[in-house]
Amino acid sequence: MKIKLLILCLSLAAVSFAQESKEYKSAKKFQQKLNKEFSSKEESPLTEEDLAEFEGLEFYPIDSSFIVNAQLTFHKDSEPFAMKTTTDRLPVYILYATAHFEIMGKKCTLEIYQNEKLVLTPEYEDYLFLPFTDLTNGNGSYGGGRYIDLSLPEGDSMIIDFNQAYNPYCAYNEKYSCPIPPKTNDLDLAIKAGVKSFHD
Repeated sequence: MKIKLLILCLSLAAVSFAQESKEYKSAKKFQQKLNKEFSSKEESPLTEEDLAEFEGLEFYPIDSSFIVNAQLTFHKDSEPFAMKTTTDRLPVYILYATAHFEIMGKKCTLEIYQNEKLVLTPEYEDYLFLPFTDLTNGNGSYGGGRYIDLSLPEGDSMIIDFNQAYNPYCAYNEKYSCPIPPKTNDLDLAIKAGVKSFHD
C-alpha cells in the first residue's frame, strides 16, 4: 500500500513539474516574442530615441502562482459599448464573459471583451481582450494598467496567465491611442507578473 502511494505521489509530482515546465516555456516564449517585436524598426512602438538604446523589456520573474484557471459567466445578450481610450477614439466592444478565479487567496472577477470590428476579420475572429489594473500600477508596472490577449474558450473555463500581461503601446509612445481598463477590472492586489514599467 505504501509503495503504491509513493508511486502515485511521484507520478503526480512529475505531472505537476511537466505542467509548470510547459507554462514556464510558454511565458518565456511570450517574452522573447515581445522583445523581438520591440527590437524591430518596422514593428516597434518605441520612439526612435528609445529604439536606438533598446536592449530588452523588463519582466517580473515568471511565477506559476499567477496562472489561474478561471470559470466563465457568458454575456450572450451584451450590448455593444464604446470603451474609453487615451485619446478621443472610442472603439466598440462587447462584454463577452466575466472570469471568476482565486489568486493569492483572494476571489477575483475580471471582465473579458470582444472588439466588434476585429471579430469580423479572420485573423482576430477568436481574439478576446482582457485589460486590467492592479496595485503595481505606478509602482513597478505601467500606471495605466496592462493587457492580456486571450482566445475563445472551448468550454466554460479558461487559463489566464498574468505572466503574459503586457503594456499598451501608449506606455512607450504618446502617439498611440490605447483602451483604458474599465473600473470593473481593477484588482485589489499586486500582480507581480508580466511586463514591468518601461521608464521608472
